Amino acid sequence: MKRRTMLTTAVGLGAAALGAGLSWRRHTQELSLSLLNTALWSQSFERPDGSLFAMESMRGRPVLINFWATWCPPCVEELPLLNQFFRRQSANPWQVLGLAVDQADAVRRLLSRTPLDFPVGIVGFAGLELAHTLGNTTRQLPFSLLLDSAGALMDKKLGAFTQADLSSLTE
Repeated sequence: MKRRTMLTTAVGLGAAALGAGLSWRRHTQELSLSLLNTALWSQSFERPDGSLFAMESMRGRPVLINFWATWCPPCVEELPLLNQFFRRQSANPWQVLGLAVDQADAVRRLLSRTPLDFPVGIVGFAGLELAHTLGNTTRQLPFSLLLDSAGALMDKKLGAFTQADLSSLTE
């Protein structure tokens, strides 16, 4: 009987420790995301034409930030869908920003074949680290962040959007 009580106590303590550890880790990640989200707003990204795009210019409206690359087939397939979403939202609150995890020449070549109406910033391969810092633990593309009008993280998505995904954002 005493052995069963000790075993039950040990299992209970282990579960409590695991729960506390997971809770602390989640809190730490949320805090980090909050701080990094604030830092994201102070950044500027080079556009394909060489000019700079300031994240600050998107403040005050919800924004979909999409990390993509020319060498990523799902990313390239998703871009026209994101462009349609951007066009439909031109009079509504949503904004779109594409961050290309790629070289400027490759991005310019793709955009000459597939023009986009929404702003594109070139972050190069350092963009994978930025995406990782913002919650993309697998460093896979495409990866998107949804920020609310106050600039806070609403959600993140690994993988390409579907039409239904984008439609649900506006409902």
